[in-house]
Amino acid sequence: MNDVFICDAIRTPFGRYGGALASIRADDLAAIPIRALIDRNGNVDWPAVDDVILGCANQAGEDNRNVARMALLLAGLPQSVPGSTVNRLCGSSLDAIAIGARTIKSGEADLIIAGGVESMSRAPFVLAKSDTAFSRTAEIYDTTIGWRFVNPRMQKLYGTDSMPETGENVAEQFRVNREDQDAFALRSHQRWAAGHRAGFFTRQLVPVEIRQKKGDPIIFAIDEHPRPDTTLEALSKLQTVVKPGGTVTAGNASGINDGAGGVLLASERAMVMHGLTPRARVVAAATAGIEPRIMGMAPVPATRKVLAMANLELSQMDVIELNEAFAAQALAVLRELGLPDDAPHVNPNGGAIAIGHPLGASGARLATAAVNQLEVISGRYALCTMCIGVGQGIAMILENCVGFVEDVLEEDAEQELEPDEEDLLAISPAERGDVLVKELESQK
Repeated sequence: MNDVFICDAIRTPFGRYGGALASIRADDLAAIPIRALIDRNGNVDWPAVDDVILGCANQAGEDNRNVARMALLLAGLPQSVPGSTVNRLCGSSLDAIAIGARTIKSGEADLIIAGGVESMSRAPFVLAKSDTAFSRTAEIYDTTIGWRFVNPRMQKLYGTDSMPETGENVAEQFRVNREDQDAFALRSHQRWAAGHRAGFFTRQLVPVEIRQKKGDPIIFAIDEHPRPDTTLEALSKLQTVVKPGGTVTAGNASGINDGAGGVLLASERAMVMHGLTPRARVVAAATAGIEPRIMGMAPVPATRKVLAMANLELSQMDVIELNEAFAAQALAVLRELGLPDDAPHVNPNGGAIAIGHPLGASGARLATAAVNQLEVISGRYALCTMCIGVGQGIAMILENCVGFVEDVLEEDAEQELEPDEEDLLAISPAERGDVLVKELESQK
């Protein structure tokens, strides 16, 4: 099988519900990171893109009729480039990356854009058709999040717990108390603030120009959801949202948000042809199912499955990006995997509780954060994993491309143009990519 590389990864800042991005249609929002990838990678012959695969969890409004195809055309890609939209709810964009990677691994493609989008602010209400002629009743649903048009058999067999209810179910079943949840939420905001101060997000964010009715456009360049000044005292005063005496609050749950992200996937051949620099290798991806009422625990079987596929151990993961749907489920997952509540390599720059969770875009955010953090710490492996509504989990392992370049150099160490391993570690990621490109060109 072919190796698959992430050569670039970028996302919009995430907006609050009804916030900075609320005026932007989902298809226009999805086009922004695609356009940014085009602008940042000027050597690419863009008609050569084999596919654009985007995740989106709603698809009931302006994201209907295959938002991936709409977005790629709006972004300026030629009409010869196809596009496909996938829906695995919260895991949609990580699944889109996995599908793209598998396609390249199989040899059926060389260059793919993958990612996702969600505009939860602009999610429409939907009205069901009447069951009988001249009926005077109608069902209307808010499509922002959660169940609609429920199958009675599904209700009977598995129940239809809302997302906060599943968080509460996990908290009860796995004994995660309110104090620990609030402390976890506080760390998410604090870690985002530290990452922001250090400039961690600069390379991975594309500023969004937001037109105003009057005056100059506003440039939206920073995640809007984090509350870096929040305190444990403030979080502890919030009311629970599921039931009296419960533990899940708006403060220890992820947000309802808007955003989009994209990554550029390439084979070795495509990197040489288009002058691309590899940043991470997609090692493996896996999905798993679980009881829907405790869907938040699904990262556990998904993680174990992907580690077995890659023949790796959890202890080898230098970075773990775990989507924080709820502090309750994130903590329960960490404990089930044998990790400390405050493990420094888990969401080191904050997670969805701070940054937000635009459903179809969050997986792309995890992958983007993982690629950047591996480079910051010179780590080797990263795990990205998420829970998914209706009882699923998804996980992906990425490998820093320093390791790949080192392997190439070791195999062909006799070529005098190649620097030795010590020199390689001393140069920048971009220069390492140049080394790889030269090596692959010499093999053509």
